[in-house]
Amino acid sequence: MINKNDQILNLVGLAMRAGKLVLGTEPTLSAIRGQKVFLVFFPSDGGKSQAKKFADKSNFYNIKLVQDYTKKQLMDAIGVNRGVFAIADQGFSRKIKQLISEKERN
Repeated sequence: MINKNDQILNLVGLAMRAGKLVLGTEPTLSAIRGQKVFLVFFPSDGGKSQAKKFADKSNFYNIKLVQDYTKKQLMDAIGVNRGVFAIADQGFSRKIKQLISEKERN
């Protein structure tokens, strides 16, 4: 049985292959402001000022921010050198949010 973290990262990889990710700091911030994304990933080992910027933006636009994974874990999941990205697909976002809340319950 694969654990929730692996399931979440696998789904992120699928979303990447499906072309449903917004990659990089500026494109992600723009997408948050335009409310075109449903879930934002920021690495747990990312910079403090960037982390605060993403936390504030995500909070303001009521978009869930996930900071449970390191930059390496996120890059391995999507296969490109980007630690910051967002999911622009409701289906993927819904499933990932569901897995995150299950993970938090256990």
